[in-house]
Amino acid sequence: MPDHHAHPGHEHSHEQHDHAHGGGHFSRLRHQVAHIFTPHSHDAADKVDTAMEASREGMRTLWSSLAVLGATAIIQAVIVAISGSVALLGDAVHNGTDALTAVPLGVAFLLGRRAATRRYTYGYGRAEDLAGIAIVLIIAASAGLAAYEAISRLMRPQAVTHLWAVALAALAGFIGNEWVARYRIATGRRIGSAALVADGLHARTDGFTSLAVLLGAGGVALGWRQADPVVGLVITAAILLVLRDAARQVYRRLMDAVDPGLIDRAEETLRDVDGVRGVGAVRMRWIGHALRAEAEIVVDPQLTVVQAHALAVAAEHALIHALPRLTAATVHTDHTTGSGLGDPHASLAHHAHRAAI
Repeated sequence: MPDHHAHPGHEHSHEQHDHAHGGGHFSRLRHQVAHIFTPHSHDAADKVDTAMEASREGMRTLWSSLAVLGATAIIQAVIVAISGSVALLGDAVHNGTDALTAVPLGVAFLLGRRAATRRYTYGYGRAEDLAGIAIVLIIAASAGLAAYEAISRLMRPQAVTHLWAVALAALAGFIGNEWVARYRIATGRRIGSAALVADGLHARTDGFTSLAVLLGAGGVALGWRQADPVVGLVITAAILLVLRDAARQVYRRLMDAVDPGLIDRAEETLRDVDGVRGVGAVRMRWIGHALRAEAEIVVDPQLTVVQAHALAVAAEHALIHALPRLTAATVHTDHTTGSGLGDPHASLAHHAHRAAI
């Protein structure tokens, strides 16, 4: 039985549609109507345009975040120079490094726009994973600097002045970080960028550390001089928690981890395709903020090559509709055994054994 692959050399321009069908009856109806008047394209150039649009949205988010956090860090740095608050210094450094994380992500999004080549056959989407590593290192560096400054101030206490300005700077830090966090997380989930979501979570925690600076200023106002460096240590602990979460997300992406729920949904979708008699292995991986899949389906052995190929195409089409961010799937068709038909993969058995070893 020959193998049939659902357009292995073609991509589908489906990212402009909402394939997360959990949005209710209205969103599903809207999608169906849009599909009637705007059929899905099988042109590889359309896929490149869609990837570029996702990257443009990511770039807009990054530059907006850079502007907001950069302005916040500058304001806080001025207040640090006036007040001598080490807690606010830690917050300003963290906001500054958070703004700088836009640089590796921006480079990754620009690289992701490039079309696939004969050497990089899947394109340059993996650049986002490298950017995720850079972000983790930046977060770790900011945690080290915040810890150093806080411990130094505990060992050599200094007076903190202009507490009202410190309090206002702390509130500015919280507002700026929360706005950036919401924007980054929403965009990252919409375009499927784990690095951008991780960066948004980082910004959210920064907002709460800014509120901790406010508490430190209150403690100093009440006469507890060490409240400021103690809050600096609290900020360091918060940064370490963000570091742990961001590192976990980046590690999973590098190891090709996907949500098991996506595999379950893919298997259910394939079983519902008319003509599919069984489902074999289903695999997925992220390439940048796009998802690709490989699937095995069992079909009637009496189908012609043309019919089996059409069924594979239908299976791929169903997967693209059912799974958010899925841009392409390679579908392998197996026939049912029995009636004198042996195992279609018998000649590959010894290779599978070697792979298992």
